[in-house]
Amino acid sequence: METLAKERSNPPFDLDAMKVANHGSQERLDFKRKVMLELERNKAFYNDDFYDLTKDELRVRTFIKIGSIVNWLQTENLDLFHQRLAVISVADPGFWTRFGVHLGLFSNCVRSGSTSGQFAYWVNQGMLACKRFYGCFGMTELAHGSNVQGIETTATFDENTDEFIIHTPNLGATKWWIGGAAHSATHCAVFARMIVHGKDYGTKTFVVQLRDIDTYETLPGVTIGDIGKKMGRDGIDNGYIQFTYVRVPRAHMLMRHCQVTRSGQVTEPPMQQLAYGALLTGRVMMAVDSSNIGKKAITIAGRYAAVRRQFKSDPNSEYETQLLDYPIHQRRLMPLLAQAIAFQYCGQQLTHMLEDTTRALDALEPGDPRLMDVIELLKSTHASSSGLKAFCTWGTLSAIEVCRQSLGGHGYSSYTGLAPLYNDFAVHCTWEGDNTILALQLGRALMSAYGESRNGKKQGEALAYLNDIDATLRARCSSNEELNSLAGIEAGWLTASAHFVKAASDEFQRLMRAGDSREAAAEKCSQLRFVAASVHTTGFIFRQFRAAVEAMPEKNDGVKKTLATVALLYGLWQMEEKAGFLLRSGWLKPEQCDFLTVRVTELCAEVRSFAIPLIDSFEYSDFVINSPFGRYDGNVYREYFDMIRRNNPPLKPHPYFETLVKPLILRKTQEVESVGELMNLDEEIEEIQVEMKEALEAARKA
Repeated sequence: METLAKERSNPPFDLDAMKVANHGSQERLDFKRKVMLELERNKAFYNDDFYDLTKDELRVRTFIKIGSIVNWLQTENLDLFHQRLAVISVADPGFWTRFGVHLGLFSNCVRSGSTSGQFAYWVNQGMLACKRFYGCFGMTELAHGSNVQGIETTATFDENTDEFIIHTPNLGATKWWIGGAAHSATHCAVFARMIVHGKDYGTKTFVVQLRDIDTYETLPGVTIGDIGKKMGRDGIDNGYIQFTYVRVPRAHMLMRHCQVTRSGQVTEPPMQQLAYGALLTGRVMMAVDSSNIGKKAITIAGRYAAVRRQFKSDPNSEYETQLLDYPIHQRRLMPLLAQAIAFQYCGQQLTHMLEDTTRALDALEPGDPRLMDVIELLKSTHASSSGLKAFCTWGTLSAIEVCRQSLGGHGYSSYTGLAPLYNDFAVHCTWEGDNTILALQLGRALMSAYGESRNGKKQGEALAYLNDIDATLRARCSSNEELNSLAGIEAGWLTASAHFVKAASDEFQRLMRAGDSREAAAEKCSQLRFVAASVHTTGFIFRQFRAAVEAMPEKNDGVKKTLATVALLYGLWQMEEKAGFLLRSGWLKPEQCDFLTVRVTELCAEVRSFAIPLIDSFEYSDFVINSPFGRYDGNVYREYFDMIRRNNPPLKPHPYFETLVKPLILRKTQEVESVGELMNLDEEIEEIQVEMKEALEAARKA
């Protein structure tokens, strides 16, 4: 406790000002504090036994929480409610996902795909208020995940009845992994192949009722099952759904972008990209969640590293050395602290992009002359969110594991919070689009943008380095001084990005000239596409972090200077991690790598000096962190021991003594008169003693 007080004694920044900077405004910070207090006092969110709950107990607890929070959904504006959910996502990721499936995936899918009249109808049915209505999102199939165009569920138009017939034609078309399906959902946004007059128009979205509202029995033709225990997030009732010729009104097809008339006339959207809108929100939320969960992990590992003492680096010291004072431990944790903050500022920018895109889509009318501009904005947001979802979730998952290992043996305990956090977070790398697939999608978009730029089309801010790519490619790091600057780091990432985008594009064109189809060529250069996406996204994250820091007003509170140091660490650490790419681009020289390593080590030591107050600026209560190792007061061992005893009382009756232990240890054995005789022990002892005596005599003679 004294250790943490000392760590907090003299930070180089005003802590209150840093808290405001990390939350965007004083209002958002105050609201977060309000939400944390409400959660702590809400019996539905009791979490002391969280790590010992079974799958079934977790599901029950999670739905109790849903019931306790819907009041806020009805009384708060949507922005405040999303802020509330962001806090809850750290305290209970399973709840966040289970409720987020309804509010984020289902409701946003309906909002973005409906006409105004359709949306009003579903709202009146209780969609947003969760009254006689709870939605799930039916995209993924047993045999199809990321390939939405390969979905096999069919929606066949019956002109005679003005209905679509929703059908699962084979086992592989079974809707799978559907969050909320097993126990919760009344309705589903079903992605299915639309067939009208025998023609397949590709994947469209239909709202299908699954259960009777009053009895909760599945409706005729609907088969639902539970897919059981998972790696994590067992508070979510994931299930499977099969449809056997289920009829829904034609009006249940979402027709904002594609329309089907009573006679079966189909009007398709001018650009299929308009359907991307339904996928954006979830990916943006996961990129933002990566920062929040990364902050939780580093809070636990960082505070423990300040409290835990191990060995003596100075033999003359009275105390053992804090883990946080070992350079190798600083190397493990300080870059992850910088990464969580970098993801935070990038997530803020990505959220603004989503808001701009959503407003533009909502304002779009048929025949709108702004259509192509909106499509370009949509494509940009879709590509950016795909890359950021992939690489932010990968980065945070890796960070959680490093933090867990940094706790030593204790890290293997559920009660530290990190092992369950890893299991809960890992799914982020797969759902809402497999990360590798999303990275390749971004890689394809980058190649397309490169081709456009070569043909004279100017690219937006995120891809502006392609507008004068030849000059960008020629750029080189002139000195260590340039390398050790935010501007220099940005220049390095731009050059490396340009290099690999060009390399992927050139290889694609070479393969096309050699006779490959577009798809075959794209697959053959998939590794270059992936690298281009990785380098571009890393540079994008850094640029957003730098821009946010440099946009801060100059004040005498140390905030801007401190965050500039953190940004420098993040940028140089990533350069060290991906030095091979920067060397291959020509921007970095081999001899500069040594400076890079030394400078990252120095910056880790510098950030370590204010790491604890910087972690404090995240403003997460002990209740939300829910780990004795991440306690604000540093009373780690007492709280850890007490948590163990509370959840595993020592005086509980032995659970299986009578049935298992007793029959084993008290079983009858064969009785013998003399165990020693049975072993011929005395004869063996005599032989051993004779041999030892002879050996000693031989040794003396020698």
